[in-house]
Amino acid sequence: MYDFNAKEMKDRCVDWIRDFFAKNGPDCNAVVGISGGKDSSVVAALCVEALGKDRVIGVLMPCGVQADIEMARKLVNHLGIKNYEVNVEAAVNGLLNALPDIEISTQTKTNLPPRIRMATLYAVGQSVNGRVANTCNLSEDWVGYSTRYGDAAGDFSPLSRLTVTEVKAIGREMGLPEDLVEKVPIDGLCGKTDEENLGFTYAALDQYIREGICEDKELKEKIDRMHERNLFKLELMPCFEP
Repeated sequence: MYDFNAKEMKDRCVDWIRDFFAKNGPDCNAVVGISGGKDSSVVAALCVEALGKDRVIGVLMPCGVQADIEMARKLVNHLGIKNYEVNVEAAVNGLLNALPDIEISTQTKTNLPPRIRMATLYAVGQSVNGRVANTCNLSEDWVGYSTRYGDAAGDFSPLSRLTVTEVKAIGREMGLPEDLVEKVPIDGLCGKTDEENLGFTYAALDQYIREGICEDKELKEKIDRMHERNLFKLELMPCFEP
């Protein structure tokens, strides 16, 4: 049985963040995109513990009307961090309208908002002496549930080696509001939950990742296919070596 000590892992992660900033910007701020979900909530809380709330800046980025925006506002108020709200809808639509006369794919429309959001985070980060946090977790990365150069980008990544189950445990350890820790993940793009899009639960995925257990053969094969197909997202860009 896989054993996870949330307090020990939280403390180690806080130390890692402090060490990263000591080496990569002792006077810099942490810039975190705040969605109101568990990942951004936990990353922001870890950065506050590591650096102090005066060095953590939250950026809320609705695309038009975001039904759960109050969850994001609740998080920044709970942590007491400086925050900015930038609606990216005009930028997304502006780029879509500026594209040449081609048939714009559904995948393009899905992936563009996260990429615009990452551009927004770097615009803020470079203006406030910041380092941009990546908020992806291991479970999402394992099956490629992220947008390359969108939410998969960043300068440092506190959660990319931790599963959803583990992230939730750390959130509870840090005393985050339960509704933020247990908020049903929704991508904010197509209206479905993450698990509806994936076709399986994070609990089943996490058990397979950590313990190698997946009694459903078809599900195991599906996860393996997704993992293999999306490995390129976790690798460096291929480079020609003369």
